[in-house]
Amino acid sequence: MRLCGLVPDQYTFASVFRACSSLAILEQGKQAHGLLIKSQFSKNIVICTSLMDMYFKCSSSYEASLVFDKCLERNVVTWTALISGYGYNGRVVEVLASFHQMINEGFRPNQITFLAVLSACSHGGLVEEGRKYFSSMERDYGVKPRGRHYAAIVDLLGRGGRLEEAYVFVQMSPFKKHPAVWGALLGACKMHGNVEMVKLAAKNFFELEPENTGKYIVLCNAYATFGLWDNVAEIRNMMKGCGIKKEPGYSMVEVQMEAHFFFMGHNTHKQTKQICGLIEDMTCILKDNCDVLDLSIELE
Repeated sequence: MRLCGLVPDQYTFASVFRACSSLAILEQGKQAHGLLIKSQFSKNIVICTSLMDMYFKCSSSYEASLVFDKCLERNVVTWTALISGYGYNGRVVEVLASFHQMINEGFRPNQITFLAVLSACSHGGLVEEGRKYFSSMERDYGVKPRGRHYAAIVDLLGRGGRLEEAYVFVQMSPFKKHPAVWGALLGACKMHGNVEMVKLAAKNFFELEPENTGKYIVLCNAYATFGLWDNVAEIRNMMKGCGIKKEPGYSMVEVQMEAHFFFMGHNTHKQTKQICGLIEDMTCILKDNCDVLDLSIELE
């Protein structure tokens, strides 16, 4: 685009940062940031939000916070991006501190803000704090909790090992027919090894959206964790009968500023044979407990 003499505008920069964010390619994002600084859009609120998200998704929380500090105009979206970004990187203290700073500066949180806060409390093991934030949503801020917020509380209780309490919460919830609520309970039961509750949660989880392909995979994995192979076979037979196929998983690595994608069951990469050969060599060497490993191969 630049070689053609075209000048990027705010939408171009926002799109580039979103792409770098989704692929977690930090170096390319930094290069685009350098170009942004020289442009007239460096203080644009939309671009600042996209840039923050890119740095957070690339695990560069410090750089993201600098972007936020330099943003001349702030609104609930920029604050929520900051809070969500800290949560994405597991920085629970910063999540809660930013939330209270946001309130003190006169901004009202929205549903997405609270979802980020509740998720942070869940991953940080702050059960009582999470419940307090949940209770304050509608009471103090006029934000009506939705299905995802109830699912976050189920996850909060479940991670804390309070499975029975989580189940009762689901039953009393106005969103007990929401897939995310049962999915959260299923994950918690799987985490704590409660086989009977896994079966119960799995049954409800599946019945809500039987056409959802992803749920078959979730259920198979949950049953397989506890060696319930008859249930696994039943789910797989259902998938075959409905003509459902799992989307192939993939991984991505960046080498010398080039992204390489590897899809499960595919041999489409141009150096697949070399890579597989190297992995076999490494496996043999590791089995022999050898400390010397020749990694001279380079991706072209």
